[in-house]
Order: sequence, then C-alpha cells, then structure tokens
Amino acid sequence: MSDSATPGAPSLAERSRRAVWHPCTQMKRHEREPLLAIASAEGPWLVDTGGRRYLDAVSSWWVNLFGHGHPHIRAALADQFATLDHVMLAGLTHEPVVALSERLGELTGLGHAFYASDGASATEIALKMSAHYWRNAGRPQKCEFVGLVGGYHGETVGALSVTDIALFREAYAPLVRLSAALPSPDARQAAPGEDAAACARRAAAALGDYLAQHHERTAALILEPLVQCAAGFAMHDAEYLRLARALCSRFEVHLICDEIAVGFGRTGTLFAHQQAASAEAPWRPDFLCLSKGLTGGTLPLSVVLCTDAVFEAFYDDRVARGFLHSHSYTGNPLACRAALAVLDLFEEGIDGEPVFERNRVTAARLNELCEPLSAHPRVRDARQLGMLWAWDIDDAGIDGFSGAYHLEAREQGLLLRPIGNTLYFMPPYVLDNAALEQLAGGALRALHAVCGS
Repeated sequence: MSDSATPGAPSLAERSRRAVWHPCTQMKRHEREPLLAIASAEGPWLVDTGGRRYLDAVSSWWVNLFGHGHPHIRAALADQFATLDHVMLAGLTHEPVVALSERLGELTGLGHAFYASDGASATEIALKMSAHYWRNAGRPQKCEFVGLVGGYHGETVGALSVTDIALFREAYAPLVRLSAALPSPDARQAAPGEDAAACARRAAAALGDYLAQHHERTAALILEPLVQCAAGFAMHDAEYLRLARALCSRFEVHLICDEIAVGFGRTGTLFAHQQAASAEAPWRPDFLCLSKGLTGGTLPLSVVLCTDAVFEAFYDDRVARGFLHSHSYTGNPLACRAALAVLDLFEEGIDGEPVFERNRVTAARLNELCEPLSAHPRVRDARQLGMLWAWDIDDAGIDGFSGAYHLEAREQGLLLRPIGNTLYFMPPYVLDNAALEQLAGGALRALHAVCGS
C-alpha cells in the first residue's frame, strides 16, 4: 500500500496539504509535520497508507464507540441504503427517524427530537429554541444565556457565544454576543480541605447569586454534565447538576445539557446527567444535545431533545410561533439507522457481553496499567470517570508540549492529541488486553521522550 499511486507523484499527505483546509489547524505547521494519511480502519485501529497501525485512543475526535467498521452498524447502513438514502423531513417522514426519536424519548424522558448534522448546530438549535420559547411565552426579554468558565459548545457563532475557550472565541469576538461565564465546579479547583461535592456547592452558590440578579433576562444555562472536555477534561461532582436543576426551576431558566461529547456511556452511564438522578429525585434537563457517539462515529448526526412544555409553546396555528429552523439533511435516514444500530449494541452488548459491565472491567485494567504513568513526576491530578482518563502534565520548560507529545505518541503506534498540557484517553469500547497494554505503555514512553523520566 503506497501513499502515492504513481512513483514520483505527490503523496496523499502532500495533496491534502495543498487542497484541503484542515479543521482547527494552523496549516503552515504541516510544511514541517506531514499529515498522517489513513487508508483504512478496523476496530480500534487506524491503518496508514504505508500499512502501519495506530490505536485510535481518542476515538477519532470522540465519535467512535464500538470500533471502526462494526459489523452490526455496517449491515444496518447497507440495508438502509438499499431502501431509502435520503428524503427531506419538512412535510415528510420515514421509519428510521421516527423509531430513533421514540427510542431516545424512552431513554431520556424528553419526547420531542429536532435533528441536525453536528454538535455546534445542536447547540445553536437549543439556544434559539430556548429564546424563542420565552418570546412565545410573552417574555422576549429573556434572551441571554449563561455558561461555565471553560465551557465548550461548538464554534459556530451562536455556539461561540456560550463557549469560554479563549483560543476559539477571541478571533471572532466582534461577531459574538458573549454570554456570562460563571465559576466551574471543576474539582481541581477545590480549596484546601474541600472535596469535589463541596467545590460543586460553592460553584452552584455563584450560579444562584447570578440568577437571583439576572433571571428576568436569562433564557438558559448551558453546561457539560460531569466533564468539561475541551477545558482539559475538568471533572465535577454530580451535586452541581442537582443544585443547578433546582436553581433553574426556581428562577424559571431553562437548563441545557450538552452531552455531545460525554453521552453514550463515556462517563459510565448512558447519559452523564443520569448520575444526578435518584428514585426519590428524578432529574432531567429542559434540553439535551447529542451528537458524536450518536452514530458510533459513522455518519454526521445531532439531535436536540426537549420537554413537552417546550414543544407545546410552539404548537399553534400561527407560522411565526413555529420553530423556524432547518437543515437540508435533517433526520437523514442513513444516519438515523446507524444511531438505531448503536442503541441496539447498548441493549444487546458487545459479543453478548453487556457494554457497561465490559467497560468497567476495561477501565479497571487500564487503571492498573496506567499506575506508572500516574506516578510520573511531571503528572498532576490523575483522574478517571467511566471510559475517560486525564492527566495534567507539568510542562515547564517544554515548548509546544501538545504537538511534541502527539508526534511521539505516533511513534508508539498511538493516536493521542493532548489538550494544552492535559493528556487524555477517550478510546473505543472494544480494546483487548494487548491494546490496553500498548496504550498505557506507549503513552508512558512518549511522556518519557518528551519530558524525561
């Protein structure tokens, strides 16, 4: 297998550098660092055009749940393609979108589904839907939003307004209507003698103070339940979710849960916000945004689920009171069928083994294998939740840690992309023991190469 079809012709990586504007990338970097050209993938492995394998330890930007080319998902897509590839959803419908909406409603208690193609679009939908709800309710002044310090919800203009990552937001500040960013419950910010739950309560108190003053103009709070991934995998106690729900209900503010990254088992439950619920205290947001793992990493699809109360505010004879938003590929049958296949796997298991039981065994083994990594003298705040791992690296004196580590990890046969000085794993759920050993051992060797022993 060759990177170039013709001897002497430009490689696939070079052709890509010339023709493709790659996402979230300073393209000049690839003058000195060739793009990694991938020819195929199977299970947790990517294969480059030279035949070398790489363990996809970040699930191809957090989307791949059950490995590349999973036979159940592949069969479902082939069957659907033979029947119906696409049809507009305005004025028409089809079985996959109805079945998926029904199943998601049963799983979440949120019975109305609005579809798009990516996570940022889901954020835009939820924000617009919330503000429009309050307009329809006769309270148009409730059109402002609040998020958390370090929150990330996408890079379209509306999504950037509730994203608190300076690199993404500063360049486009003149275009963005900035929202308030309140203290994060990030457990790394706990004061001496304060545990994660107490840290969460302190952050919730700040939210309460803000809403007491600004609730008349605030449409919604948006947050990432349990883990703020782009903020360096900041993890927080579910107590914050419980308190935030109570405050939003008290002050008549919508709660939007962005589970684009953390949904579908990443945190140890199907949806992260479910860890805030109990039999005595049912818990659900007003809006739930899902994408990434929704199709198991096969096709673009996102969805916003909402309560009956939100839906009913738009249900009217007047067109102006409807939710006037659309995407050409809304509810694409192929993508919906892939999502249904993903839900099948959660119900039926991987090779007959329940997904969450398998993941608990995998996590325990990887924790054991990663003990030397966690003990490295440059590591701070080693943490793990479900199938997510993160380590902050004290990189004083290291220029460009993230890029340097990424290249060293590739030498170890691993696809890893640290966020700043945070090394993280978000692997597919199908790693065997050999893959786990390669991941833990290779990650440590790459750290030694970049930072020393």
